[in-house]
Order: sequence, then structure tokens, then C-alpha cells
Amino acid sequence: MDIGIDYIGVTTPFYCNDGKGNFLFNKRGMNSRDEQGRWDAGGGKLEFGLELEENVLKEVLEEYGCHGEIQEQLPAHTIIRELNGKKTHWVAVPFFVKVDPHEAKNNEPHKFDEIGWFRLNDLPQPLHTGFAYTFDRYKEFFDKYR
Repeated sequence: MDIGIDYIGVTTPFYCNDGKGNFLFNKRGMNSRDEQGRWDAGGGKLEFGLELEENVLKEVLEEYGCHGEIQEQLPAHTIIRELNGKKTHWVAVPFFVKVDPHEAKNNEPHKFDEIGWFRLNDLPQPLHTGFAYTFDRYKEFFDKYR
């Protein structure tokens, strides 16, 4: 059974930033679950037995090889989309996380082609559809971190 397709997936996306308006993104490679070639901030499925906050900090460490400090949780919301002719259904519980830009690195080169720091008014393209949806829907939260 495939998460997000055969049953609803729960994910903890995160928006790593340096506290100065710069946000960390990764370009999804061929070994990513979906949306290869698109830029995403990061995230992962909620692991059994972990609190939301534990999960997001574990994912930051796995993906970017650094520790983070949770700044804020956005409202949980549903992301339903169609990819490659299949409907996907996820519940996202996103977080803003402050990281040290000198410590962050591409800790999953088998999944990410590259990483980079970007300002919210100059984001890389094309964006992951889940990130784009949340960014459009919750602009007032993102505006606090510009």
C-alpha cells in the first residue's frame, strides 16, 4: 500500500530559515517519492510513536544534517492533488524552523540534486505543489519571516 494514495498520509513539512529572511530549499532528484525536479523546503511522513515536533526536528537533521529550533507551527491542513493520474491525499502539519546556515548541507544527495538559500520574493522554480499550496494559503505566516 502506498502512503498518500491508498491511505491518507500525515506529513510534517518544514520551512528552514536563518532568521534573516533566507529559506532553505532542495531540488528533488530521481529517487524522491514524487515531484522530481521540483523545489521543496523539506518534510517527511509522521513516524509512528513520534510527536509532531520530534518528527520535524528528526527530518531536518536527516535532510539537512543540522539541528533546528522550532519557531512556529502553522495550522494543519489537507493537501489533495493529482500526480501522474493518481489522486493523493495528505494532511500537512507544517513548522517554521530556524537553522544555522553554516551547518546546513545536502544530507540526502541520493534524493536531492541540490540545495540552496532563497528569499520568499525570489523562490526557485518549479515549486513542489504541496509547498506552493501552503505558501499561497498561509502568506500571512510566511510574511513574518521575510
